[in-house]
Amino acid sequence: MILGMLCALGSAVSYGTATVLQAVATRATAPGGGSGVDPRLMMRAMRQWRYVAGLGLDGLGFLLELVALRSLPIYVVGAALAASLAVTAVVASWALRVRLSRVEWLAVGTVCGGLAMLGLASGAEGAGTGSMALRVGALCTAVGVFLFGAVAGRLPGRARAAALGLGAGIGFGVVEVSVRLVDGLSPGALLANPAAYALLLGSVAGFLLLTSALQRGSVTAATAGMVIGETLGPAWVGVQWLGDRTREGLMPLAVVGFVLAVAGALVLARFGEAPEDQTAE
Repeated sequence: MILGMLCALGSAVSYGTATVLQAVATRATAPGGGSGVDPRLMMRAMRQWRYVAGLGLDGLGFLLELVALRSLPIYVVGAALAASLAVTAVVASWALRVRLSRVEWLAVGTVCGGLAMLGLASGAEGAGTGSMALRVGALCTAVGVFLFGAVAGRLPGRARAAALGLGAGIGFGVVEVSVRLVDGLSPGALLANPAAYALLLGSVAGFLLLTSALQRGSVTAATAGMVIGETLGPAWVGVQWLGDRTREGLMPLAVVGFVLAVAGALVLARFGEAPEDQTAE
């Protein structure tokens, strides 16, 4: 349990720091044409060293997330991942000299307090490994994220950013759920498990839609959509179908902690990307 919580927090730190690096690189990348989803945007962004460094931190964060998801309820890990925005805000205030308002500093404290409540209230991960129907559902959802992104990319302005961010969050949420649905790591078991494909497709869809959303639209709208997509749905699936529970009598504390962590992250949504006047050299 302690190792899982440390991994969840380490994942948040990795993701939060990566966001600052990637955001600067993404804004410095020439936009493409067509809809709001540009598959070639990620390749162009990778010419920026900050983006590559951010991807390395994302990789580390993903590995820590995998460990956390194998020992903690999904609702705890999801809230911790949303809390990466608090890390981004603090890193941006230090590295980029971004001024945080009193409300935003309060939001950082609220996120930390919410995570502390979750840490106290959460039980071990549920024992359920999910039915085949749930695994197929995860795969269908991952494919649906690509289709959703194709439609969302054609929406105007702020709606496009919010929709792409929501789609990205759903993609990352599929990853959170799929990790729990992978119950065997042998090649044969992985090839026969739809959740393994869902995990890969959810990751790619999430990165693609989020990169497009941040490069082309409102950072706040995109990040807020992502936070909602990657926390609420996966937490519900974990409780409803995978047996995630709290410690005896501490469900109210867990609910309050989850709400505080997510609400604080939403207040900090503008830190889903560095300020626009910060550009890569």
